[in-house]
Amino acid sequence: EVQLQASGGGLVKTGGSLKLSCTASEFGFDDYAIGWFRQAPGKEREWVILFSSIDGRTYYADFVKGRFTISSDNAKTTVYLQMNSLKPEDTAVYYCAAIVGIMGIPTRFFGGDIDYWGQGTQVTVSS
Repeated sequence: EVQLQASGGGLVKTGGSLKLSCTASEFGFDDYAIGWFRQAPGKEREWVILFSSIDGRTYYADFVKGRFTISSDNAKTTVYLQMNSLKPEDTAVYYCAAIVGIMGIPTRFFGGDIDYWGQGTQVTVSS
């Protein structure tokens, strides 16, 4: 059974950096998209960033371009979200998420049609 385990959240000051990790178990898929969503208090969950194995592209939400990046370890079992130049509006619970298969990538991800969710990790940016 596929499981995603997110970690690395915490409290950071405005302008600081934080690196989240998402460890995937039993994730032996060749065609997938994996990335992150976030949900701030009182707001809907929104996608942040994703990597597609289909075309090798990384997709960024406009509000994180130039600040957030996604990467993985050599074994491709852990995905990282490097967050730089953090702002108070980045405060949210961050969720790693993945979809598998060729169909609907990345549109399904954008729409929140996710096959696997990790538990959330809280990121708080103080002003």
